[in-house]
Amino acid sequence: MTQDSAPKKKKPKKQQVYTLLIEVGRKDGDGLPKGATGAALMCYASGVDEAEAVRETVAILKQADLAPLDVTGYGTAQERREQGHEIEPDELELMDRALRENSVIVAQMTPFFDKE
Repeated sequence: MTQDSAPKKKKPKKQQVYTLLIEVGRKDGDGLPKGATGAALMCYASGVDEAEAVRETVAILKQADLAPLDVTGYGTAQERREQGHEIEPDELELMDRALRENSVIVAQMTPFFDKE
């Protein structure tokens, strides 16, 4: 086998942190406030790409007895800056933590209530 025909080793992709907004519905034992119809969760999730970050986040939320309905991805911190988003220092700190721990951080949860 010549050097040219040797299989090329793939360089491992670097983990990045993605900002995700996840809408959840109601489910028994979800811990949402009484009367809430669901919630929005702002999460920072690590992954080699956004699809992996979404899969991992949805799996973790399901394990926590939440019912993910919809996910909106906002990209990495760099991609967000390029879109004109301002990123606060505390937000960057949470993103760094998600990267260090290879984890999903739920930064904010906003419950939804029906207007009656």
